[in-house]
Amino acid sequence: MEGDCLSCMKYLMFLFNFFIFLGGACLLGVGIWVIVDPTGFREIVAANPLLFTGAYIMLAMGAMLFLLGFLGCCGAIRENKCLLLFFFMFILLIFLAELSAAILAFIFRENLTREFFTKELKKHYLRNNDTDVFSSTWNSVMITFACCGVNGPEDFEAVPHLPHSFLEKATPEACCQRELQSREGMFVNKEACLAGVERFQNRQGCYTVILNSFETYVYLAGALAIGVLAIELFAMIFAMCLFRGIQ
Repeated sequence: MEGDCLSCMKYLMFLFNFFIFLGGACLLGVGIWVIVDPTGFREIVAANPLLFTGAYIMLAMGAMLFLLGFLGCCGAIRENKCLLLFFFMFILLIFLAELSAAILAFIFRENLTREFFTKELKKHYLRNNDTDVFSSTWNSVMITFACCGVNGPEDFEAVPHLPHSFLEKATPEACCQRELQSREGMFVNKEACLAGVERFQNRQGCYTVILNSFETYVYLAGALAIGVLAIELFAMIFAMCLFRGIQ
């Protein structure tokens, strides 16, 4: 009976570690996508130290879970106490790190509000100055997502014009509609857009557009994170039970 229980625990341990292996592969894939994504999202990440750090933490966590899932599977099948103890200690460290990251994300959630982005835009945006990282990033975001400002074109009424460009209109070029949503795309009617003709401008704010675009993925990522934490917890329990059961 004891042998059957140990065998059952061994295969359950293997199953949980297989899911950890898959979860690590998913996190690794998402981390790589965020960093190399060619649609402009990587520029947002590069310009924001918090997001930049988060993307690489996700990448590192994915790689570690991928490796540990593999080691856990090997330790369970081979009934190797050394591998099981090594797995337990590292999965515990990762579990605590992920829990800490979730707490920090909750604490700093105010940095992702509409008001925060609006304030930063009005303070740092330099319109068509692509030598400035902040402005270039915002221009790329507005072009890619066919949006304007955080709330809409009215955000730029308080943005100062460049000293050498006194004829510059309130609406930046990045808010003008294009036939193709990329920097190479031709303007539908640039002159009319800059003159204030609304039908040639992207009127919707980027905050709403991006939130709607990524809402599904945020919930999916949250569900995946909760699932991974639960699997890790069960894997640690089975690892200790199997460790104690091996003679």
